[in-house]
Amino acid sequence: MKVELKDGSELEVKEGSSILEIAKQISEGLARSACCGIVNGEVEDLRYELKKDSKLEIATFENSLEGKKAYWHTTSHIMAQAIKRLYPEIKLTIGPAIDNGFYYDFDSEEPFTPEMLEAIETEMKKIIKEDLLIKKFTLSREKAIALMRERKEDYKVELIEELPEGEEISFYEQGEFVDLCAGPHLSSTGKVKAIKLLSSSGAYWRGDEHNKMLQRIYGISYPKASQLEEYLNMLEEAKKRDHKKLGKELELFMIAPEGPGFPFFLPKGMVLRNILEDFWRKIHNENGYVEIKTPVILNEELWHRSGHWDHYKDNMYTTKIDKVDYGIKPMNCPGGMLVYKNKMHSYKDLPIRAGELGLVHRHEKSGELNGLFRVRCFTQDDAHIFCLPEQIESEIVNLMHLINKVYSMFGFSYTIELSTRPEDSMGSDEDWEMAENALKKALEDEHMPYELNEGDGAFYGPKIDFHIKDCLGRDWQCGTIQLDFQMPERFDLRYIGADRLFPRPVMLHRLRFGNIGSLTAFLIVR
Repeated sequence: MKVELKDGSELEVKEGSSILEIAKQISEGLARSACCGIVNGEVEDLRYELKKDSKLEIATFENSLEGKKAYWHTTSHIMAQAIKRLYPEIKLTIGPAIDNGFYYDFDSEEPFTPEMLEAIETEMKKIIKEDLLIKKFTLSREKAIALMRERKEDYKVELIEELPEGEEISFYEQGEFVDLCAGPHLSSTGKVKAIKLLSSSGAYWRGDEHNKMLQRIYGISYPKASQLEEYLNMLEEAKKRDHKKLGKELELFMIAPEGPGFPFFLPKGMVLRNILEDFWRKIHNENGYVEIKTPVILNEELWHRSGHWDHYKDNMYTTKIDKVDYGIKPMNCPGGMLVYKNKMHSYKDLPIRAGELGLVHRHEKSGELNGLFRVRCFTQDDAHIFCLPEQIESEIVNLMHLINKVYSMFGFSYTIELSTRPEDSMGSDEDWEMAENALKKALEDEHMPYELNEGDGAFYGPKIDFHIKDCLGRDWQCGTIQLDFQMPERFDLRYIGADRLFPRPVMLHRLRFGNIGSLTAFLIVR
């Protein structure tokens, strides 16, 4: 059986070989550092056996996010095992890996104290030293429910009961500890080396404030103690650069208890904000933009037409005027559609580049608020470009150049992601394929390296996201370019073509700063 590796080379392996066995065949060093495998694009456990010719990438902690997440997910199970040893009455819920470490939510009657975290961490180190073999097994839905009921894990029973009938349910076992989990995981607890529990906080079951408050513990782990020390030093530096602390000390902005998530800009903060807005207007004027301003409140029918009511209603604030439902805008796009539709345009008018510093409101959960980075109202430096189909690529390239120019002036380094069609989307397969290909072509023609972020596009179109890094190497999503065939159709936008017919324009959404507040916060922490 042939296996094609990431570098394009091929390896002959025995049919039924596991990913770990293949890693050993390549080198003992790779097998020791392997965390999981990526088989034909799918992340799989090290125990996964290949039955046919496949493409295989061996994921380690150092070479991929998937490897890190398998490492951190395993550590979350070690933490859960430690807690069940110390506090057997506490119930398990979920414990995923995240982009920087892991957390696990527990149903505990009391919050976790610093002394408890220290005891848990000590027990975790014992479990790591025991080097328990981690085994995967599956059960039928009925047997899986019976196992979790026997162990009095009510939350796990709830999760299993929601899975489809007839589906095999996977579990992972390490010593006396068993957890419902899809994986992947490392081969033993001893593979985890340096660990640290960072903090604990409250968290609602399934993120719903109507559900019970759980207790969440965050942690981090690394293969080397030096890596952990470096990360903890970075966290200390981050505390010194906390934009909420600096914003208060510098008298730039405030968040009042009367308006959580609704920032107040103070006089000194307005000086900085006005400089940014003046710069925004200057560079837009130089690049052929007109400026518009659209209302904050528009009626419900508009939001049905745009698709936001069906796809984004839970994040919108609503009100009634003269017994009619209205939505407070979470995005500027629908108002921009009405501005375009205010008069008939000719093909000679296109492209039309309309910029807006638009105030938007979004219903964010209180636990997710974070100074100026995560708020409930903010000003987006928005722009909508209406263009001919043959102008799509040149307009995307112009936008990339404009964003690069702005970021270069600020001294920002950045990476790029191409986000493709999500499950909750609208529009035809043909439109999505055309839109994704247009964005890919523009990136590749301009030799712009990018990562593919499958399934994370907007509900109306794919997008290019720009992630800037701060002085501590932390990643912040900022600018975006989105290609949209859906809004022009939903709003029946037209222009007079050269053949006197009335085709639809193509629309591009674009943010450079993301929002004025988060850019202010970013400049503070730099």
